[in-house]
Amino acid sequence: MGAAVDTTQWSDFGVAVIGASAALAGLLVVAVSINIQPILANDTLPRRVVVALVSLTTPLVFSVVLLIPEAPASVVGCSLLAIGLVCGSILGVAASPSARPPGRTLAEWLIAPVTPAVLLAGSIVLAGVGVLTESLGGLYWLPVAVIASVVGGLAQAWVLLIEILR
Repeated sequence: MGAAVDTTQWSDFGVAVIGASAALAGLLVVAVSINIQPILANDTLPRRVVVALVSLTTPLVFSVVLLIPEAPASVVGCSLLAIGLVCGSILGVAASPSARPPGRTLAEWLIAPVTPAVLLAGSIVLAGVGVLTESLGGLYWLPVAVIASVVGGLAQAWVLLIEILR
């Protein structure tokens, strides 16, 4: 399966994702610090901060794993599996049905934050299992995770920076 499990071929991807993820997470921290009072005054917005921060920093974490020199496939696969499960657990608690604001419809809640969270965590888990079993497309699931991260994280950041001021 070659490139699907060979992390040496993913180093440029990892470097690009680390830079983008760090920049977006930094901008989120600035956005939250600007609006910290209204965020803390609202019951549901602190959870959005968690969802956004985890969404935007998870690719940074899995990209570090891709850049470990000569890491065995078992280490990469197990690390990705663990990252996906931890990310999924945190996002699952932060975006749980009990956290859905009363004014949001089920469809709105499923579109953001649930779908991006499931895609983010699920694709990392699939990448980890794929590397361990040399199947399922291996590391080719990681671009899906990056896209879900950006879409989900920026949707939450938009609310924290722009929508909160309405």
